[in-house]
Amino acid sequence: MPVDPADGTPPQGDVTDEPPGREPPDREPLSTTPAPDGARPPRRRGPFVLIAVPAMVVIVGVAGFLALTGVLSPALSEEPDPAPTSVSNVDASYVPWLRKAADACEVVTPSLLAAQIDQLSGWNNDTASLSQQGIARFTDAQWQTWGRDDDANGRSSPLDPADAVMALGRYDCSLAKEVTDLRTKGTVSGNLVDLTLAAYEVGTDAVARTGHVPTGAHPFLEKVKERLPRYDALVRQNPDAADERNTSAILAPPAGTLTVTSPFGSREHPLTGVTKLHTGVDFGAPQGAPVSATRDGRVTFADMTAAYGNRVVIDHGTIAGKRLETTYSHLSALQVTTGQTVTAGTPVGLVGSTGLSTGPHLHFEVLLDGQYTDPMPWLSTTR
Repeated sequence: MPVDPADGTPPQGDVTDEPPGREPPDREPLSTTPAPDGARPPRRRGPFVLIAVPAMVVIVGVAGFLALTGVLSPALSEEPDPAPTSVSNVDASYVPWLRKAADACEVVTPSLLAAQIDQLSGWNNDTASLSQQGIARFTDAQWQTWGRDDDANGRSSPLDPADAVMALGRYDCSLAKEVTDLRTKGTVSGNLVDLTLAAYEVGTDAVARTGHVPTGAHPFLEKVKERLPRYDALVRQNPDAADERNTSAILAPPAGTLTVTSPFGSREHPLTGVTKLHTGVDFGAPQGAPVSATRDGRVTFADMTAAYGNRVVIDHGTIAGKRLETTYSHLSALQVTTGQTVTAGTPVGLVGSTGLSTGPHLHFEVLLDGQYTDPMPWLSTTR
């Protein structure tokens, strides 16, 4: 099975020191020199003046500073912080899986699933418990009921993030149906999202007995809801590719035959054994088979890389306001150069097995505004 490159490590940010603050000047001492003859003696400063006046100066100065910085401004201090535009502990390329998992019912949303997973595991597969595994913390019994090989990589596993997301969607939607039925019968009352999360946390029977969200489920609900805004922002900023392109596929096939040997989605790396996102689609093809550009554009990269081998990246401009790029990797030879303008069908290279690869194939990717998306919906079936 062909191999996809390992993730790179982002550079660390610079650290700068702030300059030290300037020390205040020393105060002049009170004069003790006697007044000349005939002159009015200096007025004695009473204790109130000596203490109260400097204190007032300090208070006024601090108040002025706070007002300038907005601390004393109700309009600024009461405004909530904006939702973050990205979430560091989840790859945005899983948003399509979250959408697909939430399609099963109206109660569960992609951002709700993401926030729930964040609360359960922080999107971390590592766990000290053998009884609960993967990012959704499924038990063996739960996985037997809800787990499937959703990304078609040949194995159903709670450690496979795509499989886990889809399984949690099915589980939550089944709970949503149960609490919806209970509410329809008048057995329980309350918001369906709250009731669903409560059923997940303490069980449907506990919700039915209390007739509402049990007290024991409140902490879980609150923590999930705290995380919702950031995932709402993440989902909004990574729209469904189908909504951002034309109703028909707009990319020509990059090779003569499109035999998928490894689809887009989470899979176990065939060499390292690490489960990670397969960022494109692998098309099986013989060594030296021609590879062509799928759409008009400009070559932004054409060179050898350690992981992808000979790799070509083409910028196709914007589609519905978002940048569309395609990549072609593991080529045995390059037939374009960086900066070259190409049209759909222009030869870009030959199928090979350069870089981290187990055999001849084309690793093809589609990126929308820098985010990996499933290439298959973009491809037309004919040249």
